[in-house]
Amino acid sequence: MAHYAKVIDGVVAEVIVADEEVIATLEGTWVQTSYNTHGGQHVLGGSPLRGNFAAKGMIYDSDLDAFYPAQPYPSWTLNSTTFLWEPPVPMPENPNVAYQWNEEAQTWDATITPE
Repeated sequence: MAHYAKVIDGVVAEVIVADEEVIATLEGTWVQTSYNTHGGQHVLGGSPLRGNFAAKGMIYDSDLDAFYPAQPYPSWTLNSTTFLWEPPVPMPENPNVAYQWNEEAQTWDATITPE
């Protein structure tokens, strides 16, 4: 058995586990997805399948043959290797501070700072 995503107008409507023979009997467009694929990598070292594991609401781009989340902000760009969105400015690397992207200022704003 494998995971399959039902895709409607380029958007994942649902993900199920089924045999290929069952999928062949279903209406609509079903695309296989791998639970072990994230960021263009197979987490167990195997071959990645379609960029990321599909989830409801994700985009399926048939030209790229990849699943990826919806664009979070207009300024972010899709990485064609990881199929993840990247901000124009990398997030600061401080494990003691939580950050939130500020689209208007194009900066990362600290939301929680250590005492």
